[in-house]
Amino acid sequence: MQFNPNELEHSAVYKLLTGSVIPRPIGWISTVDANGINNLAPFSYFNAIGEDPPHVMFSTTRGNNTNKDTLNNVLANGQFVVNMVTEELAEKMNTTAQTVAADVDEFQLAEVTPIPSTLIKPMRVKESLVTFECEMVHHYFLENHKNGGACIVIGRIVMMHFDDSILLDNYKINLETYKPIARLAGSNYAKLGELFSIKRG
Repeated sequence: MQFNPNELEHSAVYKLLTGSVIPRPIGWISTVDANGINNLAPFSYFNAIGEDPPHVMFSTTRGNNTNKDTLNNVLANGQFVVNMVTEELAEKMNTTAQTVAADVDEFQLAEVTPIPSTLIKPMRVKESLVTFECEMVHHYFLENHKNGGACIVIGRIVMMHFDDSILLDNYKINLETYKPIARLAGSNYAKLGELFSIKRG
């Protein structure tokens, strides 16, 4: 089968894309608005895109041509935190995926602890084992969309926080204690599962 995305319903394109491009890391993005209200939401269109200097990206959809609170906050102040999601945080992360009013603090909603960042205003999730403080360097709205499109946000990591429990020698990460999860399609998520190694030629 082959599909021309221009001839498919938006929901069909979404199912095909999110069901095949898997697993995807989850960026649990925290921001703050002009009134000091915290926002926390998960994004699986997320990844690291370079280390020299370190940058990450996430993309937020815009249903009915409407920005999500996360995007409004980042566009207003240019700052966000990526809180990586582990097995223990899966349910709390999922709680923050629901649509709520802009004046609702999702830290309180999910019962996670906000702690100050070092260099930027948005709070970090204390329970997250890895957090990245980021400053936006670029954003791009997808063009020729049918239902509002999406906005890609690229941020430079200005401070990295790692819990001592997941660090090994020489800056390596202990996956047995880290236990990250990944997004699949629908309501499905994945743990790391069986690992294998292939040496580069």
